[in-house]
Amino acid sequence: MKFSALLLAIFWTATCTAATLGPEVAIMQIKFPKEKQPREVVIGLYDESTPATVANFKSLINQKFYNGLRFHRAFPGSLIQTGDPSSRWGQTDKIGTGGPGFTIPAEIRLKHNKGAIAMARLPEKINPAKHSNGSQFYVCIEALPKLDGQYTVFGTILAGLDVLDEISKAPTNSNDFPLPKITIKSIVLVPRTPAADPR
Repeated sequence: MKFSALLLAIFWTATCTAATLGPEVAIMQIKFPKEKQPREVVIGLYDESTPATVANFKSLINQKFYNGLRFHRAFPGSLIQTGDPSSRWGQTDKIGTGGPGFTIPAEIRLKHNKGAIAMARLPEKINPAKHSNGSQFYVCIEALPKLDGQYTVFGTILAGLDVLDEISKAPTNSNDFPLPKITIKSIVLVPRTPAADPR
């Protein structure tokens, strides 16, 4: 599917699934081992419901923070996680604890529906305010209502959930770290223009 046609389909999906999606989508290119071409995943963002979280995510995208990071947790058909800068160097004892050096105030308002994107965080014993990690996020391959009210959901997958489901089923080590080197090649922001939005 050509890029323009893909965007048209995405914008139509976005208008039908969530009226609160913001004016931009994030296009994530994912590199799989032994594949020349990256695969695309498109993320819609809830700017109004989670303004601080989305603003931080966009800022990191513009800084190219996510480029080259690995998916460092995978649970088959359930959840995948990325955004830890220490994942650039493969599996270490610190994987899952890294970030940009700051946290984000919680904006816990939305549900963990299928395709939801949410920020990871430290446990409540050491993080009672449920502040989000500054960069790590996870994607729900299936609806995970048991996580509702616990984490900040700030976006949704508009296209490419099948790609993320494939990542979730990759072989892992005992720490749920995917053994194949699957990385984020890039994430860019693309406007949802009036011409492409059928509303």
